[in-house]
Amino acid sequence: MIAVGFMHIEPGIVVGAKLGLGMATGVGALVYTIREVMKEVSLQGPAPIITRSVVTSALVVSFFEVLPHFSAGISEVHFIFGATLLLFFGAAPAAVGLAMGLMIQGVLFAPYDLPQLGMNLSTLLIPLLAVQYLARSCQTKYVNLRYQTVLGMAAAYHAGVVTWVAFWVAYGQGISPTTFAAMLEFGKAYIGLIIIEPVVDLGLLTLAKYLYPDGAPLYLTPRLLGHASA
Repeated sequence: MIAVGFMHIEPGIVVGAKLGLGMATGVGALVYTIREVMKEVSLQGPAPIITRSVVTSALVVSFFEVLPHFSAGISEVHFIFGATLLLFFGAAPAAVGLAMGLMIQGVLFAPYDLPQLGMNLSTLLIPLLAVQYLARSCQTKYVNLRYQTVLGMAAAYHAGVVTWVAFWVAYGQGISPTTFAAMLEFGKAYIGLIIIEPVVDLGLLTLAKYLYPDGAPLYLTPRLLGHASA
């Protein structure tokens, strides 16, 4: 049986020198995240970014440890809400939250996963930073986004995550009927999340529209209730 935990590769799937690629991609994702954080700090100052990053880190740990999850093929299916974090907090704080969530989970709950941290980071961060470009193309307030747009963001993020998980399994274990069948099962399980998460997002966006008629508070991204120039 091929074991891949939550969104992370279990020890033994990728071993030896092959771990170097995971470290390289993870470091690359972190470097890009730091670059985005510095850009946001230069535009808004440090306080909003720090505040949002603390909030997203706490949310991600709760997503990983509290929300229900179930096994499906090569991994376990979890609610990550990557696109949700981006819409409400911005790409940089969302990426920081995902990275910190992985690190906190590894240090406090699953230290045996720390050697796979680079692969875990690239699996969650690179799709998020790719979806960032979809979000930038939206010229409207995030609270006014249509279901199709939110669905596209969620689908793009989860497709990226599934692709990275499948890549690491294939990279570490090779392609075989067993691994291929497990990848398909995992991918099919994520179709439900791709449908559910946009519905949750739209509900939260509608709520935010009525809770904050005068603009987004410090702990939310200005784009939530402002246009692209905000």
